This record gives sequence, C-alpha cells and structure tokens, in this order.
Amino acid sequence: MRAYKLKDIISQGTKDLFYIWWQELKAVVKDQGVLIFFILVPLGYPLLYTFIYTNETVREVPVAVVDNNRSSLSREYLRLVDAGADLEIVSHCSDMEEAKTLLKNGKVYGIIYIPESFSHDITKGVQTHVTIYCDMSGMLYYKAMLTANTNASLMMNKQIKIERSGNTTIRQDEVSTSPIAYEDISIFNPQNGFASFLIPAVLILIIQQTLLLGVGLSAGTARENNRFRDLIPMSRHYHGTLRIVLGKSLTYLMIYAVMATYMLCLVPKMFSLVQIAQAEP
Repeated sequence: MRAYKLKDIISQGTKDLFYIWWQELKAVVKDQGVLIFFILVPLGYPLLYTFIYTNETVREVPVAVVDNNRSSLSREYLRLVDAGADLEIVSHCSDMEEAKTLLKNGKVYGIIYIPESFSHDITKGVQTHVTIYCDMSGMLYYKAMLTANTNASLMMNKQIKIERSGNTTIRQDEVSTSPIAYEDISIFNPQNGFASFLIPAVLILIIQQTLLLGVGLSAGTARENNRFRDLIPMSRHYHGTLRIVLGKSLTYLMIYAVMATYMLCLVPKMFSLVQIAQAEP
C-alpha cells in the first residue's frame, strides 16, 4: 500500500511538473518583454561586444604631446614612442588645455605629458615620471598607450644604464642591462589582445544577466496577472515547492541551452576566438 502511494505521488508530481513547465513556457512566449531578454538580447549583445574588440589590437593610435622639458632626452623618449607601431604623435601642444581640446574633439585618443624636470631628474640620478592620459571609451586605446610608453621607458632605461656603467665591450653592456635573459611567449593569446580573454567572461555575464532579468520580469508579470496578486497560482498543480522549482527551471533550461550554445560555441567560432579545447589545424 505504501509503495502504491509513493508511486502515485511520484506520478502526480511528474504530471504537475510538466503542467507547470507548459504554463511557464506559454507565459514566456506571450510576454514580449521576457522574449526580449531571453531571445533578442542574447542574440544581439554578443555580436556587439565581440565586434568592438575583434581586432584584438589597434595600430597608430593618434596622440598629442605636451613636452615641457624640450630637451634632447625628452625628444629621444618621444622618438622611441613614435617609432613603435602602437602610437602616432600627431600634435605637439604648448599646454595641457590645447591637448585636452584635441582629446575632447576626438582628434587624438591620448596625451603624453613630459614634466619640465624630466632631463634634470635623469641627470641627477633621480626617478622621473611621464604622465599619460587616455580616452577610456575603448580599452584598446589604453592598451596601445600603456604598451608604447612602457616599451619606450624600458628602452631609455637600458640606454641610460649602459652610458653610466662604464663598460668597454658590447657583451658587458648586454650583461649589465639584462643579466638574466628571458623569452616571453603568450600562450593561447599571441596577440595579447582583449577579445581572447575578455569576451568569454562577457558572454557568461550576458547569460547570467539576461536570465536574471527575464526571470524577474516573468515573475512580476505572473503576480500582476494573478487574481490575488500572488506569485504562485491557486491551483492543485502548484502544491509542492520541488515541482514548482523544477517545472519553471525546465523552461529556462530549454531556452538557455540553445542561447548558451549560440553564445559559447557559435559566436567564438564566427570571430575566430581562441578556444583551448579546439583541435589544432
């Protein structure tokens, strides 16, 4: 008798589960707001974000320079910055206000500021500073600014160290500036770009946000449509927390199984993002 009751309970619970699933699925399909969060946003947002960073890196980003030092050392530093592929110095401004105007008008994406004490500090053996300002509307501009100035400062540091070391051979210069030789190899992200490491996290965030917003909107609509303003309808099929949770979850699982496959498999394939599990060509 007990086994029969348990079997009957399981059978009724399963029927109620699929009844709740069907009702929730119909409610989702009929609600345009929920469909926007469940279908439209997951389809469009991944393409938008991935398209912004698909180039991985940018070249020859236009920047302005404010050189208050105007010495041979400051000119050498700027020459090293401009010689790289990341930045292009398009304007030498007399003051920061002029440079800010160019940045505000979109003619440059960054400003390099060299203080008046630049060469004096280097001559005295005191650490000096170069300040950079960047348009943060795109992380690629910031990366180009930081990379170019870091490489230029390292190169100038190396030259200054060689001049002050008093070495007599090229080999001594190499040892004094780089006592430990190393090779930097970027695995899975050879371009050192943003898309390869940023977009996968953004895609996961889109899944989480759209699911949370869609479920919240669906719950609000269900409460408004309920006669007694309750979230759970007064029905015999909704007796039991487990069947309610599983029934509603099954609806969202079905929808997001498709959306997650699109975002995590198709979108990276469309934009040729590196995937660790993919087979080598």
